[in-house]
Amino acid sequence: MFKKLFPVLITAGLLSACVTSPTGRSQFVFMPDAQIDQMGLQAFDNLKKQKPVSTNSQYNQLASCIATAITRETGGNWEVVVFEDQSPNAFALPGNKIGVHTGMLALVANPDQLAAVIGHEVGHVLARHGNERASQELAVSSGMSVIQAVSAPQTALGQTALGLLGIGAQYGILMPYSRVHESEADVIGMDLMAKAGFDPKQSIVLWQKMEQASQGQQPIEFMSTHPSHATRIQDLEKHIPQAMGLFQQAQAQGKQPNCN
Repeated sequence: MFKKLFPVLITAGLLSACVTSPTGRSQFVFMPDAQIDQMGLQAFDNLKKQKPVSTNSQYNQLASCIATAITRETGGNWEVVVFEDQSPNAFALPGNKIGVHTGMLALVANPDQLAAVIGHEVGHVLARHGNERASQELAVSSGMSVIQAVSAPQTALGQTALGLLGIGAQYGILMPYSRVHESEADVIGMDLMAKAGFDPKQSIVLWQKMEQASQGQQPIEFMSTHPSHATRIQDLEKHIPQAMGLFQQAQAQGKQPNCN
């Protein structure tokens, strides 16, 4: 009897794990969000112990001001930390944590461009991309051991766990989000920055700057899980009309973040 019921129970579990992302995409999300949040909290605590935290008051105030405006649109309390790291990078983790590298702050030309970065990273969290990846890992391999390994990021298994959250590259491995996740976070992030009162057109300028900063070092698109800068810019340009509508609504509501 149990043998007959087992496939039915498994199927029911898989069907219940099918959810819809903020953009309407079907997702396989099986892990409890509380568990994914705990992974993010543990990973962020480890990063703060291992990476130097910036004491630059200007950088900290700028990152905090922009993140506050962005996350006001999402709800919840978010922690923002600026790390001393010359690579132009930023990330957001489940559990409402945001990290910004000093290299990214040095690259952007205005608050709107940094808002595009932070909006994109928060978009990954809102779309539960970390949960989606961890759920897939749990479904096909030693998922629980990977989840537990996040507390030991120096190990190979710990690096895999951090990679599932989207920050593995900081530990010398390459586990970037998929093209689908990146493109989805681009759209969510552009809408978020627009709703917060930041000019969404600056997201395109940002990726043009990122393309220049890469100096041709980015792999061609079919060899990389990330969209090429050119593809990313084209997709963002298509979404500009909708985002500008949100931006105009935000301005009409008096949302003009003063983060200079």
